[in-house]
Amino acid sequence: MPIEDADYFIRVMSFGVPIPAVVRLNSDGTYMIYLNSDYDYEHWLDSWEHELWHIVHDDLYGEKDIRDIEWKKGA
Repeated sequence: MPIEDADYFIRVMSFGVPIPAVVRLNSDGTYMIYLNSDYDYEHWLDSWEHELWHIVHDDLYGEKDIRDIEWKKGA
């Protein structure tokens, strides 16, 4: 699920908590997707697509509550 005109980077690391992934908007307008290394490859793919969905829907802009965003996504 590539995104046209969006630059994003992926980093795999242990979070120490049971969260599969997070996405962050960088100050230069790019995105950093962090995948939890404690999960397997299949979870990484699902999580990557989930975080891309947030990028496509501009969920990182404004004052939106993460609970409302995830509810809208159906997570």
